[in-house]
Parts: sequence; C-alpha cells; structure tokens
Amino acid sequence: MKPEAGERPTVAGRALFVVLCGALIFSALAFGTNMSWSLALFQAGAGCVVVLWAGDAWLRRRLIISRSLLQVPIIALLLFGLVQLIPFGGDANDGEAFTIEAMVRQASATISLNPYATRMALVRVVALLIYFAAALAFIDSPRRLRRSVLVITIFGVALALEGMIQAVVSPDAIYGFRSIQNAKPFGSFINSHHFAGYMELALAPALGLVFTGAVERERRLLYGFAALLMGIALLMTGSRGAMLSVIGEIGFLTFITSRINGTSTADEAMNDDTNAKRRALKIKRTLAPFALGASVLVVVIAGVIVFGGDAALDRIVGTVNRDDPTNGRTHFWAMTVESIRAHPFTGTGLGAFPLAYTRHDTANGLFRVEQAHNDYLQVLADTGVVGGIIAVAFFVVLFRTGLKRVRVADTYRRGVAAGALAGCVAVLIHSFFDFTLQTTANALLFFVIVALATLDARVEEKTRRRKRSRHRDADMEANPNDEAAMSSSSSSSSSSISTSADVQAAI
Repeated sequence: MKPEAGERPTVAGRALFVVLCGALIFSALAFGTNMSWSLALFQAGAGCVVVLWAGDAWLRRRLIISRSLLQVPIIALLLFGLVQLIPFGGDANDGEAFTIEAMVRQASATISLNPYATRMALVRVVALLIYFAAALAFIDSPRRLRRSVLVITIFGVALALEGMIQAVVSPDAIYGFRSIQNAKPFGSFINSHHFAGYMELALAPALGLVFTGAVERERRLLYGFAALLMGIALLMTGSRGAMLSVIGEIGFLTFITSRINGTSTADEAMNDDTNAKRRALKIKRTLAPFALGASVLVVVIAGVIVFGGDAALDRIVGTVNRDDPTNGRTHFWAMTVESIRAHPFTGTGLGAFPLAYTRHDTANGLFRVEQAHNDYLQVLADTGVVGGIIAVAFFVVLFRTGLKRVRVADTYRRGVAAGALAGCVAVLIHSFFDFTLQTTANALLFFVIVALATLDARVEEKTRRRKRSRHRDADMEANPNDEAAMSSSSSSSSSSISTSADVQAAI
C-alpha cells in the first residue's frame, strides 16, 4: 500500500531512511563491501531495514510496499537461483551424509556447479532487494528525494577528494595503510575500475540537475562543481571503460535534455507559430545542452591534466598492451562463451563462474579468474537464457518508466530522473568491459539510482508548476509587442500572486 496524502512519517520510517543512506556510505568505505566481514555487516543492515519496516507498519497499522514492477525481475532471479539448488536426479547422499563423495554427487545433481557459491550469491541478492524495495517505498516525498540526492552528491564529492589525495600521497595503499597484493586500488576501492564505476553513478543526479536547469543558478554552479570533481576523480583512475561510459552518460543526458527543452518550447509557441523570436528560443534551448555537454568534457579533461598531471593521461592512453589491447579480456570472453555453450538455457549457477571457467580455460591456469569482465556474458554464463530474459525485462521496465518521469511538470523531479537514467546508461556501457555491478557498493548505489529514476508522483512538488509563469514572463520581455504573450503572462502572473496569497494565509 502507498502512504496517504499528507500522512506524517513515523519514527521507524525516518530511522529506516537513515539506515538506507548509511548503507550507501558504509558499503563504499568498506573497500566496496566484497569481503566476508563487510558483507556480514551489509546483510545485518538489511535485516535492520526489515525490522524498522515492520515497526513502521505497526505504527501505521498497515504495511507500505511499492508497486513498482522493477521488483518482479529480481524476485524472479531469486526464484530461479533456488531452482538451481534443487538436487535433481534422485538421492544425493545415499546414506553417506557429510562425506566428500556425497557432496560431489549432490553438486553434480544440481544445476549449479557450486551450490555453496550460489547460496551466498542468493543471500547477497536478497539483501540488495530489501534495500531496493525500501528505497522505492520510503523515498516517498519531495523532501526525501532532495535529501537522497544531497547524500549521494556530498558523499560522492568527499570520496572523490579522498581518492584524488590518495592517488598523490599513497597510490598503492588504501587509506594510506592498507596494501593489497595484486590489486590496483583507488580511493577506498580495491579495484580502480570499480571506483570509477561508483563515480559515474554518484555524479549522475547532480549532472541531471545541471543539464535540465532544475535548480537555481547558484545551486547549479555547486552541483556542476560537484559533478566536475567526481568526473576528474573518475578519469584519474585510468579506466578507459569508465571514460567511454561517462561520454555516453553525457551524450544521453544531452540528447534527452534537448528533446525536453525543444518540446516544451514548441508547446509554448503553439499560439504564435510565426513569431521568429520564439523559434530562435526553441533553437537556443535545443542546442544549449550540446554546448554544455561539450564544455563539461573539456573542463573534466583539463581538470585531469591540472590535478593529475601527465601521469594521469598516461594511465588513460599509455597503458595499452600492443599484443593484447584488452589486457586479457578477449581470452576471458572466449572462455566464457564456451561455458555458455555448455549450459545455454539454465547456466552454471549464480556465483559459480570461477569454478565453471576452469573447465574451459585453455591458458596455463596460473591465474584465478573470478569474473568474466563483461556483465552481459557473466549473466548468461551464470543463469543462461532464463537469466538473460529476466535482465532484459528489468531494463525494459526501467527505461519505459524512467522516460515517463523525465516529462513530469516538477522540474526538480525531471532533472533527477534524467540524470539517474543517464547513470544507468553509463553502467550499461561500462558493463561491456568490466564487472562493476559485481561489487556490492556499486550494486547498491545502482539500485538506489534506479529508484530515483522511477519513483512515482509522491516525490513531485506540485507548487513548482508555477515556474512556467516565470518562463512566460521571460518570453514577454523578449517580445513586448506581442499582445497575446502579454495577456498570457498577465493571467499567469495573477494566478501566481493569488496562489502566493493563499499560501501566506494558510501559514
């Protein structure tokens, strides 16, 4: 059920929102939350969310649950993961409980090649689903929407600054003291590519507000500066996949913003098709995002040179292996394709990729490959065609719903939705080259960004519709001889004044 209009949040609901924001921060600071101790705390946090959710239901006398269809594919994935654990083929133990032979037979009787790894993967997915469902249900007002964006933006800036300082002071040690063998850390992340993936998601809401002009000019400068710092930190990681992703992110945001601006200007000009100044305004609003997008890219690259020097650019363009520009990825992908061919429909089991990969690896076997370095191939390897259909269904629902949200009347809501969708596009591009969503911190931030892109009308600020009158006033100043425009502006201004008077009277 949805909360009723004007209903005050409960103490439990407020605490749940704080836990959700805390999980975003903790998961990133705890080395991306891929270690056993950090995963245990992450799952304990999910349990805390469930308890607070129950407390909120008790105080309200009803349970608040989002009706978003985006939860259905994740539940379907969980159910399919359970099917992968069913021991088909008769008795698995044959009276030899807890023996090695019985365990081998049980594993061979299940779809999953590694039932233990599949169980652990399912626990992680359950925790992510709890956080995602909580975000959909409890980010339920314009105030909480703004606070969510502020938490992501402020923490993203702090994490970016920490990563940039660490890259100069102690590039091989996380927090200046935690060195990890055979790793390329950046910031609090063990893998610099995963840090870059986190940044491309964290800067998305701020970038959306800047491109759509959804906030005042002063705040637009602050959000733009925040996105700039995160973009510089992203490029300083040297991740070429992340660089392509952020270009795609800016390109998508540029395109969708130009469409929104062009459509809104065309609607305003319906009563005066011959007005040359209105046509010029339409062209200006349509082309402005393209100029802004190009400017952002130039400023970010210049910032990388200033803060990171030539070494930062060398990491981007000077580390390519001429014998294998993909740094081994082509071999990983080829072996993953062989695994998919061997188990095309049901896959090898969630989390079972490291074991399945060894069955097809034609290399010397000196390196343990735990990920396919391509999320699309790994989904097909782990879950087969069934999992591929589930993933496609999730992203179809995401973009169909998100594209509706970028056309709502509330400009702030529209800006957040546009930026969040752009962040999802960046993830889709980056997933071709890396496995950033396999990192728990990135997966959690991704689901929160998905929630921000698709939240319903509860988070829309109705009074912000009055901004249209200010646009009409600006058009009237551009064309003072247009009596129709003056009349329209006058009526809208008087409506705005009366609304303000009503508000003051209510206060």
